[in-house]
Amino acid sequence: MQQNIPNIDPSDEIDEIPESVRAERFENAKKILRESRIPVILQEFNTHLLKGRGWFEEYSSGVIMKWGTGYTRRHIWIDVDADRIRVRLLPHRKCTENLLADECDGEYHIYSPKQWQNTKLMRDELKAYYDKPVAEASDD
Repeated sequence: MQQNIPNIDPSDEIDEIPESVRAERFENAKKILRESRIPVILQEFNTHLLKGRGWFEEYSSGVIMKWGTGYTRRHIWIDVDADRIRVRLLPHRKCTENLLADECDGEYHIYSPKQWQNTKLMRDELKAYYDKPVAEASDD
């Protein structure tokens, strides 16, 4: 069931997004993420794997979990698009035959509600993204 929520790239300038659209996207993302249990899973990773050294940045349509410093900074970017959850990929990452997501558009793996409602599947997928995270450019 696709909702009629405008698709706005999370990297869009905040001033370009009308407040009503931003609020609607935020409430939808909050609802979908809560139902998927992804925040709980990411908090568990932060507590047990990172020993509390990670942090989270919330956006109107999702969340980024970050860890590391300087040259070692990494992240997992989770975005909600209507009723689908998208996980941003490594640059130029080629999808394999073992793709568990419903779809890959070359930039995101996209999970349908049926998939993200499966907590074990999402935990396993997020662990794979944690094991091979996206590296960030250094601020140095």
